[in-house]
Amino acid sequence: MHLIRGYHNLKPEHRGCALTIGNFDGIHLGHQALLKLLTEIADKHQVKRCMMSFDPLPHEYFSSTHGRPRLMNTRDKLVALASYSPVLCPDYLMLMNFNAEFCSMTADEFIQKVLIDALAIKALVIGDDFQFGRDRKGNLELLQEYGARHGFEVASLSTHHIDDLRVSSTRIRNALIENQLDASKKMLGRPYQICGRVAHGDKRGRTIGFPTANIHLHRPSTPLHGVYSVTMHSSTLGTVKGIANVGRRPTVDGVRVQLEVHLFDFNQDIYGQNVCIAFHHKIRDEQKFESFDNLKDQIKLDCLKARELHGLTT
Repeated sequence: MHLIRGYHNLKPEHRGCALTIGNFDGIHLGHQALLKLLTEIADKHQVKRCMMSFDPLPHEYFSSTHGRPRLMNTRDKLVALASYSPVLCPDYLMLMNFNAEFCSMTADEFIQKVLIDALAIKALVIGDDFQFGRDRKGNLELLQEYGARHGFEVASLSTHHIDDLRVSSTRIRNALIENQLDASKKMLGRPYQICGRVAHGDKRGRTIGFPTANIHLHRPSTPLHGVYSVTMHSSTLGTVKGIANVGRRPTVDGVRVQLEVHLFDFNQDIYGQNVCIAFHHKIRDEQKFESFDNLKDQIKLDCLKARELHGLTT
């Protein structure tokens, strides 16, 4: 899969593709159904597949406080796509900078300038509720009109449902905030995960017998806060069970939200490695303790609970 940052970086080989457009935040089962249809349409036309997404996400651009937390940053999106079967992984991920220039485009300008002039698409695959352009005036009907005039196919897919409920990034986000990790897993088709590079921290955990791997979140906010049973995955480590804290670490007067992971029965040096952390169960909310010793005692209890949830003997 090739990452393209903006339509100004398009090369001749990127033109004439089958395209799908959306935030794809979480790449849930509804998104996966759209990507599968994209492959079917692209195979029919014998062209490459391109997925267009945005950074920042539109709701982040329009909100001074970044609005609701995103499920994925760009790296998470790339990692998730690369992990899927070839049927779901597009040939190109085109990341558009959602800025003042971009959001000021009318629907007609977007179609002409981006879809026709820049990409010369052969097919477009969208959800049936897709809206775009200034004031969100673009819709399926307008795309079909342009497609008929300019010779590209427009295919739409109905909203994906599970248990008669619409699968959406918003529902997944709310499930995570409300500690319903099983519900989010059902809609995502996998446990919710955060990926990143293991970085050096302040190493306070080592002083109390609980060394942690620190992963920078690289996102404005996260739907998770607290202590969780987790597994860490990487191409070199495989899967390792552990416990994680997502938060500001109020006991040590932390400010930035960060992800710290303590791995069970593990002593390898993994600094600098790219890993993914999958979240399985919420153990408790983050809290401030009166002393470091009180924090240490609680971590011991948290680890016992996480080991029990993982089915590990103590």
